[in-house]
Amino acid sequence: MPPIETLSADAAEAALPDLAALLHACVLDGASIGFVLPFTLSEAEGFWRDGLPALRSGARRLLVARDGTRVVASAQVGLAGPPNGRHRAEITKVLVHPRARRRGLGRALMNEAEAVARAEGRSLLVLDTRSHDAGEALYRSLGYAVTGVVPDYACSPDGVPEPCTFMHKRLPGSAPRSGT
Repeated sequence: MPPIETLSADAAEAALPDLAALLHACVLDGASIGFVLPFTLSEAEGFWRDGLPALRSGARRLLVARDGTRVVASAQVGLAGPPNGRHRAEITKVLVHPRARRRGLGRALMNEAEAVARAEGRSLLVLDTRSHDAGEALYRSLGYAVTGVVPDYACSPDGVPEPCTFMHKRLPGSAPRSGT
């Protein structure tokens, strides 16, 4: 199992081709992660490039796993929020390249995302996933509870509206940081 790394904004910028290839492959494989077909590598790179300011400001953390030197999996931890929500973090864009699946990378990314959230004083994690996807089963196995299901919340890559499951997990041993 490759180690999970937290990329700085500069490292993420250097890894843009790999990150774009990862996102592109996942969308083409049917992942419902915010994009519809047709979806180009250029659009995938634009997504990552648009996220660099949040990495630079510390509002977001980018976790990756590599197969050798190539990024094959990623997850993001959103830390920004209004003053009354700084006890929580949002997990987004958990991606594992189709050729790298079934190796435990998603679980490893989620475990590291929880560690990052704890280190930042977060006591609650939230996420959403396409209902009945493999991701939902993974999150349940990690102790995430279903908050609710919204029908027709997001479109699949083919443009078909599908239900989305919203989930949460309290992080034991974490307490909100005062004043943040």
